[in-house]
Formats: sequence, structure tokens, C-alpha cells
Amino acid sequence: MHDPIAAGRRAALRAVAVQGGVVALLAAAFLARDVREALAAGVGGLALVLGNALAALVALRGIVRAPVAFGRLLLGAMGKWLVAIVVLATALSTWRLPPLPMLAGLVAGLLAYLLALNFLKQDANSKG
Repeated sequence: MHDPIAAGRRAALRAVAVQGGVVALLAAAFLARDVREALAAGVGGLALVLGNALAALVALRGIVRAPVAFGRLLLGAMGKWLVAIVVLATALSTWRLPPLPMLAGLVAGLLAYLLALNFLKQDANSKG
């Protein structure tokens, strides 16, 4: 039996893994400049990795009626950005990490997730 929700959850979690790899590469690139900048880039990307993983787990939990699915989608999106904002605010205020590498990590993570999700979806469509 074909379960589109499980396929979507797997694709989203694979995209999160790709996103984590891209963030790790960016943090390694910033390591050539400074350890604090590398940590900032890693934290910025990690904030979005955690948020996207949470959104995937909340929004794609099974087959339900449309209003419930829409509510889960909204809850997942709000949770994603809440986690990202809390992590970024904590890193900026408590750890005093540089903001520009943190923003670069956040943007790289966001773009990597969107591109990976798009290409993983195309791969799944071409297989089946």
C-alpha cells in the first residue's frame, strides 16, 4: 500500500540531513577565518535544521482530515520559526556570536533545505 504521508516525511527528513551537511561545510569554511565565526555559522544553520526537523515531524504524522492536516502544517511552520528565533536570539544575546556568519548559516540552511526538498521530490516522481 502506498502511503504518501510517509514518503513525504522521509523526503523532508532526507532534506534536513542534506541541510545539515551544507551547514557543516559552511561552518568548516568559516573555520578558516575564526572559530567564533564558524560556531556562529553552525549555530545559525543548526537553528533551521532543528526547526525543519520539528516541522516535518509535526506536520507529517499520518493521514487525517484536511482541517487537522492544515492545522498541523501551521503548527509545524510556527514551531520551526519559533525554534530558529529562540536559538538565534540565545546565540546573539548569551554567547555574543557574530551575527553575519550566523545569518549566512541560516540562509545557507534555508536554501539547502528548499533545493534538496525540490530535487528529492523530483527523484521520487521519476522512480514511481
